[in-house]
Amino acid sequence: MGWYDTVFEVIDMRSFSNLWYWIALAVIWSTASHWVLGVPFDMVLRARRHGGQAETDLEDIVRININRLLYIGQVSGLWMLALGCAFITGLLMLGFVYGMEFSQAMFFFAFPLSIIGLLNMSTARLISSEGASGELLQKRLGRHRLYTQIIGMLSVLVTSMWGMYQNLAVGPLGV
Repeated sequence: MGWYDTVFEVIDMRSFSNLWYWIALAVIWSTASHWVLGVPFDMVLRARRHGGQAETDLEDIVRININRLLYIGQVSGLWMLALGCAFITGLLMLGFVYGMEFSQAMFFFAFPLSIIGLLNMSTARLISSEGASGELLQKRLGRHRLYTQIIGMLSVLVTSMWGMYQNLAVGPLGV
């Protein structure tokens, strides 16, 4: 048995049975729920508790991030949407039609995160059109975070169910 065979026997390189995949999934969703429209949620909590300068800082950083998101959406939003749909469709086809486990795993990352991207654009447009500030802005950001957490929980649930199915169906060595 060579070095290559030994490494791949000790470390299972399939996606759903790899510990690093699950660590990455947890990190992605904890990061996505902490950064709301590019703003760390602790800034929202600090603005809610203390007001004053913390609230002004929150409004400034939200305004900057929303203007950036809306500009990107206006300039290249259609191309990003088309390329994103093509990428996700490719992962879907490779993963579930052709049975490539890595593509399935990446689909379970990319599809829910694309929903979060659309939610970001929707919330940015809503906050911009309302001119939200103060308590209304904090409410919008809190609701956006709640929706992100719900999508994340559903994503982790579906991913773990599919991963368990894959691990039981394929077996430990892919036989």
